[in-house]
Amino acid sequence: MRVETTDQLSDDRVAAVLVLVDAVTARDGARPLSDATMLRLRHPVAGSQHLLLWIDSEPDELLGYAHVDSTRGSRGDSEVELALRPEALGNDGARELLSQVRRTAAGPIELWAHGSRSPVRQLAESTGFHSDRVLLQLRRPLDGSLDEPVWPDGVTVRTFVPGQDEAAWLEVNNRAFADHPDQSGWTLDDVTEREAESWFDPLGFFLAERDGRVVGFHWTKVHPATNSEPALGEVYVVGVDPSMQGQRLGPALTLQGLRHLQAAGLGTAMLYVDESNAVAVHLYERLGFTEHDRDVRLHGEPLSDRDA
Repeated sequence: MRVETTDQLSDDRVAAVLVLVDAVTARDGARPLSDATMLRLRHPVAGSQHLLLWIDSEPDELLGYAHVDSTRGSRGDSEVELALRPEALGNDGARELLSQVRRTAAGPIELWAHGSRSPVRQLAESTGFHSDRVLLQLRRPLDGSLDEPVWPDGVTVRTFVPGQDEAAWLEVNNRAFADHPDQSGWTLDDVTEREAESWFDPLGFFLAERDGRVVGFHWTKVHPATNSEPALGEVYVVGVDPSMQGQRLGPALTLQGLRHLQAAGLGTAMLYVDESNAVAVHLYERLGFTEHDRDVRLHGEPLSDRDA
């Protein structure tokens, strides 16, 4: 086995990683790579590295993939995600890939294990990593009635207009999530990259305005059907300007998006929320969401060559 490290993937390497991701998703019931990492496959940025674990064969077979991103860690750490075939887990391949990750990372590591069936958590803990954050995946059926949103006085709602609303959305997003490890500090490139994705639909992207200013939003997403699961609606992100806190704009926006997903024929809605955010978890539970799965972040330290 050999590990290849690169800062940019060729088209054939991207294709191989996508095949690997699909296989791991079917096995674990959760995609091993986040939306942000999937974008980095095709849109590389400085500070991002790709590690590929190959077994020499005819043709060579990709057994594992790791993405190391020094731009997204919440404390200046490197954020890492792994996708591993069973063959890599049954020998030293997975450990070698993780060791190479630890030598590549410039500082402490935040490693994500997506889904409770992912083998990444056990692999990481066996090499000294410890969990420090949990993201809950909550779901609710969309087969029943949903309440009408109740809007605060003076608030109107419309859908996002590409080429017009990016700056206003960025302003309220970055205020609403100023201290959030994933959603803060977004740039115009972050938005336009997602606008270019096949799933982007401005008719499912709602902006709440008061006095001509955007004060909140609900950006929805639809995951297409797979061999194992029907199409799924997602509460991609809901944000409320700090000036509107306490006026129940968040629940109204959430209902607006859920009703849109229901009208589009989706049978289930999902979202992600930090387990530690008790207020948000309670809000979503009141709206009928229950836990479906969880992602775990694990913290570890890099290795020098002499440590390996």
